[in-house]
Amino acid sequence: MLTLWVLVIPAAVYAVSYQPPLFHRQYDHEAFLPGDTVYLFHSSAAVTRKVIHAHDVIPVYRIDESCRMREVGRIRVVSYVGETYLKAEVVDGEVAPNDVAKKNGFSCLVISAETCGR
Repeated sequence: MLTLWVLVIPAAVYAVSYQPPLFHRQYDHEAFLPGDTVYLFHSSAAVTRKVIHAHDVIPVYRIDESCRMREVGRIRVVSYVGETYLKAEVVDGEVAPNDVAKKNGFSCLVISAETCGR
């Protein structure tokens, strides 16, 4: 009887892509206070750059269990980071991941992320 052994080597296949300038990593705390740096995610670079500019102060809202939004703080935009992120500083209030910064009907999501290499 002839036995045929096939050796299969699992190989990972990687698509060519650019790494985002941020990666999502949890902070030690759940809320950001005045002076803390936060990052925001937005979905459209073209639209965002028309509405939100460096040094803009934007209100931040939290959505409660009954789907109502209440203002919880304000942030100052520092700069754009890549195509879909903004770097900002908390000006006042207490901002948390998953809060929403809104300006002129355009929204950005506060995320818990740091720049690579920090």
